[in-house]
Amino acid sequence: MHACAEGNYPSGRQNLHEYVDEAQTMNIVLTGSIAFDYLMTFPGRFRDHILPDQLERLSLSFLVERMTRRRGGVAANIAYTLGLLGERPIVMATAGEDFAEYRRWLEDHGVDTAAILEVPGLYTASFFVNTDETQAQIASFYAGAMARAGDLSFADLDQKPDLAVISPTDPEAMQAYVRECKQEGIPYAFDPSQQIVRLDGHALRAGLEGCSILFANDYELSLILDKTELKLEDIIASTEYVVITRGEAGAAIYHQRSEIRLPVVPPNEIVDPTGVGDAFRGGFLKGFAHNLDIETCGRMGALAATWCLENEGTQAHHFDLHSFRERYAQHFDDVDALSGIG
Repeated sequence: MHACAEGNYPSGRQNLHEYVDEAQTMNIVLTGSIAFDYLMTFPGRFRDHILPDQLERLSLSFLVERMTRRRGGVAANIAYTLGLLGERPIVMATAGEDFAEYRRWLEDHGVDTAAILEVPGLYTASFFVNTDETQAQIASFYAGAMARAGDLSFADLDQKPDLAVISPTDPEAMQAYVRECKQEGIPYAFDPSQQIVRLDGHALRAGLEGCSILFANDYELSLILDKTELKLEDIIASTEYVVITRGEAGAAIYHQRSEIRLPVVPPNEIVDPTGVGDAFRGGFLKGFAHNLDIETCGRMGALAATWCLENEGTQAHHFDLHSFRERYAQHFDDVDALSGIG
């Protein structure tokens, strides 16, 4: 098991929260994907143009009526929300030669991009999806520079992270980051989400054992349990916190033998669910970085998720810490909960 899960934090602290109480705030390093999402809409039905008896010679082209390009990627999405909340998260990831404008965008929103490696001759990872009028989709994903994520190491950073977040990127790189965190005693959050299908049971077990936080949604948790042949109680016993989001049913946080259930924050309108989980992580980590109690961290995650849900795109929500505090106090009837964080 990872040493940090056994209480071997700096200065003999018993958990990450006690360590942060002395440091005031965390140096958070986010690993994971940076990507562009190309979203297209087709004003018809794909199935009307597919001939079942000609599938072996399938050749189709669809004239789309609308296309948008959005900034995305799990690491960048989480960092964006943390930046809105006044943090200066570090993203350690790979991007392509088309990343210059995206880098400026992140920097303008409070993200430290110095550890993002631009790979010459490759494009930033890209997701292309065409959606028809029935919501059927045809999609392709180009890994591009993301496939070079294994070129990066925490040892290359100027400062050792207080918390590393290992989120979806190249599967081999994710496993290398886990090993490095364990070897160097770096507390880490494990967020395998979209790459659960690419990681085998052994790799998932290695990531789970001793992580400070596991992030997953309820479906992803089921996949993890199936692939690792573990029970939820086993995972809770080997991590500090297990954070499970459950869509409209809210979220649950498990710590030792306790369970905290969190309702959703009702949205003013539902626009786009894409990126809601990443926004939740950003809100949660803001509270965690300032040693707030874990229920408040979960509530902050829920509020950030709703703000994202009310906008189109993973980085289209806008707020500052003042407006976030105000809405938090209105919904949770707790004026002072966030007063001590900057």
